Order: sequence, then structure tokens, then C-alpha cells
Amino acid sequence: MFDTVLVANRGEIAVRVIRTLRSMGIRSVAVFSDADAGARHVREADVAVNIGPAPARQSYLSVDALLSAIERTGAQAVHPGYGFLSENSQFADALKSAGVVFIGPPVSAIETMGDKISAKAAVSAFGVPVVPGISRPGLSDDDLIAGAPEIGFPVLVKPSAGGGGKGMRVVQEASELLAALVSARREAASAFGDDTLFLERFVLNPRHIEVQVLADNHGNVVHLGERECSLQRRHQKVIEEAPSPLLDLDTRARIGTAACDTARSVDYTGAGTVEFIVSADRPDEFFFMEMNTRLQVEHPVTEMVTGLDLVELQVRVAAGEKLPIEQHDIRLDGHAIEARVYAEDPARGFLPTGGDVVGLREPAGPGIRVDSGLRVGTVVGSDYDPMLAKVIAHAADRPAALRALDAALADTAVLGLTTNVEFLRFLLADRDVVAGDLDTGLLDRRLPDFVQALASDDDLIAGAAYRWLRSWPVTPADPWEVPSGWRIAGRAPTTVRLHAGERTDHVWLTGTPDNATATVEGGETRTLRAELDGDRLAVTIDGLRTDYTVAEAGHQVWLAGAGRVAMIEEVREAPVRPDDEHSGDAELTSPMPGAVVAVGVEDGATVAAGTVVVTVEAMKMEHALSAPVDGVVELLVDAGEQVKVGQVLARVTASKEPQS
Repeated sequence: MFDTVLVANRGEIAVRVIRTLRSMGIRSVAVFSDADAGARHVREADVAVNIGPAPARQSYLSVDALLSAIERTGAQAVHPGYGFLSENSQFADALKSAGVVFIGPPVSAIETMGDKISAKAAVSAFGVPVVPGISRPGLSDDDLIAGAPEIGFPVLVKPSAGGGGKGMRVVQEASELLAALVSARREAASAFGDDTLFLERFVLNPRHIEVQVLADNHGNVVHLGERECSLQRRHQKVIEEAPSPLLDLDTRARIGTAACDTARSVDYTGAGTVEFIVSADRPDEFFFMEMNTRLQVEHPVTEMVTGLDLVELQVRVAAGEKLPIEQHDIRLDGHAIEARVYAEDPARGFLPTGGDVVGLREPAGPGIRVDSGLRVGTVVGSDYDPMLAKVIAHAADRPAALRALDAALADTAVLGLTTNVEFLRFLLADRDVVAGDLDTGLLDRRLPDFVQALASDDDLIAGAAYRWLRSWPVTPADPWEVPSGWRIAGRAPTTVRLHAGERTDHVWLTGTPDNATATVEGGETRTLRAELDGDRLAVTIDGLRTDYTVAEAGHQVWLAGAGRVAMIEEVREAPVRPDDEHSGDAELTSPMPGAVVAVGVEDGATVAAGTVVVTVEAMKMEHALSAPVDGVVELLVDAGEQVKVGQVLARVTASKEPQS
């Protein structure tokens, strides 16, 4: 067995791998970029090595930097996690040449399964069913157009390399195919450096079902049941569960056998996942899609229903040990569901968000598991994937697991940035999700129905109460210093002007923390009791108590309670004198953390409304910010500069007369 293992990854998966290494008594080595110097995985490892600047190409994707870290720490093996270099055959080969064990499959298996055309050929030879289509190296556009009628429309255009849905196109009829091929080749070449395409029959009402396999170097191959991964957005999984509510026992056995045969077709070793497409209309018919030659993001649901530690089994297989289990030993106990927590704003087209984590609330309890790379102080930027954590629930059956996951998400809060937690709860409550009637298009169909909860009067009162309590002196000696509102001539309430969501209102507070009244502008006077203890705020309004986790960031107060997160911002009073007011002036703020990729005008330029002033890019998405009014631009950033969400990038001072 190894005594030192380097984890070539970051975030929640690095923390999760380090946890198992510690339980096995193995010394763990973390690697980190400059951006991750204070990250949780760095703090939890036995040793940590800086491998370069924030951009992944100069750090987590740098083979030379990782080899140097291995040499410095004496690591005998490397666990790649997922993403980054986990399915990079050149990295695995470089480790082999350096005499270091790659905790993953052989290079040949990575290469075969990394090319979808060669993968389909390999598994077909072992009798694994594949989606009907046309797939061979070097297919031209003419070849694909000629072969499409035989497959039958609709067809799915797919790149041979890569994943994540990039380059994929659904084509409904022959007249649309050429344009789809041209755009798919362009996107595939840009994303993967390879524009090879092939065609498959587009399976109607598709469900995405994958099977976890394990194989050792002694010829043993087993499967650990299947996972349902049909709830996806842009081909990225959001909620996964095990087992699938679709399959019966016979189909489960057949798909498991097919997955094991897939592993045997490339002499696979270690943990891997075989992905299948299944029509909701024909649940007994499944087709091979691809094999992921690594640990999957959603592996915890399999661990919860089998009781096995997949990372430990990966390490033991890589060290040459036999699998300690056979197929007849594996039993699926109950049901597990996982939700991925992302730094993104569902109400704004899932734009990536970011910021400093100023407060954190993570659920706990029987059957609840959280895989997280977060800690208070973590800076979530635009250099890496926006997934922050995973919340997993395990229960005796699917309905109980759904309820447990919803309750766990209600107790999940990342204060300081917007996340998708509210949307996850909306999705879990969907009638078809509850019934298990899933398909890969369900999430996109439901998205237009999602409406982010509006800030309530209670949210504003809680935010005002926090500010109020912070202003009380610890040992008041003078009644004039106490913000109770006491005055000789009558009450003078504390006034706080707050902004939340689309509303801005005054809140008036009078009394003492254990006996006060609160009034929101335009509303009735409410009774209030409030108590602050560190980051815990207890607010009782008209006899109903809510406990909050609270954190402050500048003018912002973040509150997590009553199953949701609210950001309350204290704002200055509106100007009273007309000459103080510039109602037409505007500030352009960054909608996401990222980099300024273009500045469209010069500082001091006079522009017309609609002129693009600054363009911000994050996670390969561009967002152009335009002048909302005619006026003069004051630029506050330069091209290439990294910016935070909400940062003011430019100001436009309105012109008195329209620009021509």
C-alpha cells in the first residue's frame, strides 16, 4: 500500500479524497494555485504544494507543475479526482514514465474511451448495444448527410472527442443538417482541437442512466447498480439518484452485465462509469453512450446505497490488491439522491456568480451527507467550475429520500453569493420529479415556471433588527446612547432604509430587543423580539420565531433562515434637494465574477443609449454591458482586469439632450 498520495485536484473532490486517505492512514498531498492558497483542501491535507498562478492551464492542468510537486513530496501515487487531468492519457503516461502510479485505468483504456467512435467499436465487439448511427473516423459532411436518411430523423450530431454537450446538435429534418454540421465542427474544434463528427439516432424522451463499475488487475469486474442522471441543464447533471426509478430487476441485471462487458472490452481497472441512453417509452431498451474513465461527481449516491467507499477501492486496486467483493455480495439498500450546489443565478439564465463566502450553513443529521470544499473566507471566482458542494440524502425509499433532501437543502446556505439552492428545491417539488417521470429535457421545460421568491416584510425586519442590535452599546451609561427610541418628548424610532430584490423600503424600530415594535413602510406595526449571538440571529415577529444564520459584507446583510437565503442591503437616503439628484445617471455593474474582455469606448466618450461599453467573460460566457442612457462615460476598469460580481465597471452621466 502507498504511504503518500498526491491529489491532483481542488475543491470538494479533493477534500473528499483526502478524507479517505486519512482514514486509510495514507499521507495526503494537496496541490493549489495562487487563488486557492487558503482553500479548505489545502488546510485538510498533510502537505500542500503551490503549483502556479490561478489560471488552470498554469496550475491544475500543468503536467510539469504536478510532476515537480510529486518529486518534492515523494508521492508514490496520484488520485486525479474528476475534471482537469483525470481523463488525460498524456498525464497518465507521464506518471507511468516517472514511476508513479495513476489511480485510474490504463492509458489504453483512457484513449479508447476518450474517442466516442473507437469506444462504440470496442463495446460493439463485446455485444453491448449501441445507438444506431453512422460512426467511423474521417466522415465528411457529405458522408454524414448521405447516411442520415438511413438512420432516420431526428438525428443527433455528436463530436467524437470531448464531452459536456459541446458540439452536440439535434437535427429534426434533412434541410437543417448541413448548417448543424458546420456549427458543430466549429465548436468541437474550438473546445477539443478535434472536429471529427458522427451521427446517432435521437432517442425520443431520453433518460440518462449510468452504471458504476469496478475492476481489478486480477480479472474481476463488478457493477454497483445504476444511477439516474436525467435532470440536466445544457447536458450538465444537476440532480442524480440511485437506483433509477425506471428500471425493473431484469433490466437492472442486463444493463449491469452490459456495463461490465464494456469494462472488459478495454481491459479496464479501477472505478469507471458506463453511460447509457434509455427511452422513457421503452425502458427495457438501452444503448451505450460513453464510458467515463474516472470517479464521477455523483459517486456518493452509489456509496450511500451500497455502503462502499469507492475512493478506498480505487486506491486498493491501484496498489495491486484484489477487489474484496464479488457481484453476489453487492446489495442496494434504500434510495439516495444528490443535488449539486452551484455558484449561479437561476433567475438570470444561470449566470455564474461569485464573491467571498462570509457565512456558511451546511445540513447534518441521519442519512445526510455534504461533500463540500467551502469554508468561511473562501473566495469564489471565475477561474474554475462554479460547483461548490453536493448535498446527498439517503432513506429507506425514494419518497423519503426526496423529503430528506429538500429539508437538507432548506438548511443549506452559502452567504455572500447567489447559489441555485432555491431552484433545486423548486425542481424537487415538481410533480413529474416526485413521480419519477423524468427525461433529459424536463429541467429546461420547467425553467420558465421558476420564479425567485421575493423579499418579504419579515426579511426586511430581520435585516433591520440585525443592524439595530449591532448599534446597541455593550454597557450603556446614558439613555441617549441607547437606540430604543426613548426621548423626553416622545418616541423617536431608529430608521433603516433597506433594499432587497426589487424593493426599497424604510423600517422603523422602537423599544428594546426583548420588547420592541417594527414597522415596514406602508405596513402595519408588528411586535418584535430579537437576539444576536455571534452569527446566530433569533427574530420573533408577532409571536413567530425564526432562527437565522447571519453575516455582514459591507453594506450587505445576508440572512439564512426559514428555508431560504436573503440579501438585505442598507442604502443611503434619497437626496432631498433637486440639485442633488441625477436620476438619469447610471452605473454599469458586473453581473458575474470574471474578466473584462473588451472595452468598447474611451474614457470620457459621449455615447448613445445602447452603446456597448464593457464586455465581461466568465466560464466561457460573455455579457455585454450597454449604456442605458445617452451621456458621458467614466471607465473604472481596463481590458484584461479581473472583476467581482456587483463591481462598478463604468458610470454614465446622463446628457441633458439626446445624442444623435
